[in-house]
Amino acid sequence: MTCSSLESAMLRWVHAPNKGTRRIALLMFNDCSLQGAGVVAEVFQAANELASSDTGGWFYDVAFLSADGGMVRSSSGLRVWTEQLDARHDAGFDALYVAGGKGAGVAAGDTRLIAWLRRIRHAAGVIRPIAEGQALLDAAYPGDGNTSVDPRPQEPGVEAAGRLESMRSALAMIKRDLGAATARSVAERLLADSCSNLAPLLGEDGGLSPGDKVRAAARWLQENCQQAISIADAAQVAAMSERNFLRRFKMEMGITPSNFLLHERLAVTCSLLTESELPVDKIARRTGMGNGDRLAKVFRKRMRISPTEFRIQSRRMAGE
Repeated sequence: MTCSSLESAMLRWVHAPNKGTRRIALLMFNDCSLQGAGVVAEVFQAANELASSDTGGWFYDVAFLSADGGMVRSSSGLRVWTEQLDARHDAGFDALYVAGGKGAGVAAGDTRLIAWLRRIRHAAGVIRPIAEGQALLDAAYPGDGNTSVDPRPQEPGVEAAGRLESMRSALAMIKRDLGAATARSVAERLLADSCSNLAPLLGEDGGLSPGDKVRAAARWLQENCQQAISIADAAQVAAMSERNFLRRFKMEMGITPSNFLLHERLAVTCSLLTESELPVDKIARRTGMGNGDRLAKVFRKRMRISPTEFRIQSRRMAGE
């Protein structure tokens, strides 16, 4: 996200007086991450822009808040203007997002933030942490089973996963307020290069059968095999639990997802060995195979030959 897009996302938009208003808050602190917070702000900004001509829709009023107000320094060094927490904000919000980032641990010890989170919990429709922001909620609500706090766990240890979870939550509200078509348009605008993964983000399966979902995930694995992806990612694309995905994939494709992914990576590797002059180690990194040593082990196990020997033989055969 560029500085200009984040700045525009933070503006308070002018809206038609006959629209209903949803109040959205983003709780910030020093050394917070702008990534997740910026995604949430841009989702609601895009919804406002797309729904601007619909006088019967909703408007999303987004506020950036902090304990002291004014400029908050993010972990990237950028500064964000925030409103100071005071009695005005105790009336509540339709959704409250708690920023993540390396400063979350220190922020979890700020008694002002914790006291405010405790006051606000019954006046907020949804309270969602963004990645490390969970630390503040753990401090505010130790052992609390309050249903206003979204109970779904963050995907393990990945900041990008926290951003996607926040985006899903925001899109779910937009889908409820403005309809599935608007939610999909917002997702397409923000994820123009990743449209194959929109269904899980939007919480929809389009009426697809389990077989259709598996085949769509197989295509996704094929198209992204050179990236640092996992079987858990593919299960998410199929909108299935990982266990169910493993079972269904083997049933539909006759091969495990891991072996399918390895097969696709080897196919790309063989093509690069034949058609390029790239060193084996670089090819391994480029095709998701780790490094040259791991690639050599896989090649010898699967093809009974080393990558270098394969390169020589394939070029000799091509020249005959």
